[in-house]
Amino acid sequence: RWGSLSARADGERAGMLCDAWPVDRPRNWSSRVNRPETAAELEALRLCVRRGRPYGGAAWSLRTAGALGLESTTRPRGRPRKTPEKDAGERPRAINGS
Repeated sequence: RWGSLSARADGERAGMLCDAWPVDRPRNWSSRVNRPETAAELEALRLCVRRGRPYGGAAWSLRTAGALGLESTTRPRGRPRKTPEKDAGERPRAINGS
């Protein structure tokens, strides 16, 4: 009742509360809005809320995170794991040569 779908259904409130759509609205818009999320969509939404990450397709999310300076929200938390190549190298020597 408080969303734009309800306001658009009430033509009088739509003009006061909602901007015009920049593209044609899909014919089945109300059924799309009222459709429950799948388990995968719900988990993705929860992850985005927890991390402050943009929600959408992978390419769009990465592009948008970059434009907004949110790249850290798309990477795993914590320090990056060491790779075997970094661990296998020679130990650094002390400054005095020992």
